[in-house]
Amino acid sequence: MQQIRAHQLADWLADASRPAPLLLDVREPWEFELCHIPGSLHIPMHLVPMQDGELDAERDIVVICHHGGRSMQVAMFLERKGYARLFNLAGGVEAWAAEVDPAMRRY
Repeated sequence: MQQIRAHQLADWLADASRPAPLLLDVREPWEFELCHIPGSLHIPMHLVPMQDGELDAERDIVVICHHGGRSMQVAMFLERKGYARLFNLAGGVEAWAAEVDPAMRRY
């Protein structure tokens, strides 16, 4: 698993020459409803073990939470399951709001 900063992810998403990663948001439903990065797939952390088979192990996956702790745990779980192209969004949506999208709601 690699760490990726919000501005690095923004650059990646803006680069049409690179395949976009799967953005996996593992926060609770109320958190996701409050704010999320557009295009994110929402699977709450506690459901990932039941739904990880639905993820493409060949695709780059950026795991997202509020500050980066829960997403790191999920990324480590997925790594143990054989997923190799994993990134943890360091600082989570809080960093995204602070560094990339200041109009995003914060909590």
